[in-house]
This record gives sequence, C-alpha cells and structure tokens, in this order.
Amino acid sequence: MARQQSTSEQQSVRVLKVGERVRHILSELLARQEVHDETVSAANIAVTEVRMTPDLRNATAYVKPLLGLAEEEIIKALRQNTAFLQREVAKRLGLKFAPKLKFKPDESFDEAERIEKLLSDPKVARDLDWDEADDS
Repeated sequence: MARQQSTSEQQSVRVLKVGERVRHILSELLARQEVHDETVSAANIAVTEVRMTPDLRNATAYVKPLLGLAEEEIIKALRQNTAFLQREVAKRLGLKFAPKLKFKPDESFDEAERIEKLLSDPKVARDLDWDEADDS
C-alpha cells in the first residue's frame, strides 16, 4: 500500500505539535527536579518555547530562569546535562528519532521591556496622543 503524502501545512502543524510536546516534557523534568545538577535543581526555569527543525531531528529550547537568577550559569548547566535530557525526551516522546537538544536564553522578555520603555518615552507618547486626537 502506498504511503499517503502529507501537505506542507500538515507537516508544519506536526512540527509545532512535536515542539510543544518537547516543551511540556522539558518543563515537567525541570519542575520535578529530575535533573541531578545543583544549579538546575535550585532554579525555577521556564521553557518558553521549543523550535523544531522540519525533519524533527533538532530542537532549540528557549529557557528563562525565574526570579532573576544567573542566566549564563543555568544555560551552561543545561548544556552539561543535555545527554540526560535528550534520553528522557526520547523515552517520553516515542518518535523514531530523538531530537538533539540545544538550549538558548529566551530574550523575548528583554525585547518586550525595551519596546515598553520606548513607548513610554515622553516624545513617543506625545506622538501617540497626537495620532489618537487626529482620529477623533
């Protein structure tokens, strides 16, 4: 029997779903302190996003330590424990190939804060108020 071809839309949905499953698995492992590393166990780490490659063989996990802990130390500790995390993800995911994990700091919060500061600048606020008065 011939294998059914999937559309690119179906493939991209699958990539997103697998990425979300990997994110949940990593979050659970970190929340339950299953990583035997003092730095990782002592920190509350949020896995904000996991981006998968289209072939599902590589995953980039974006993490953010909560409570303002040293981000560089957390990323370094996660990278040192990548083999353990990959094995656990592979066990729980049940795919033919286990994705190779990479950890990167999530900078979206910093970017949002920078944009918020720009928008609250008096010059920008004045321009925004002027545009709103123009619409009326």
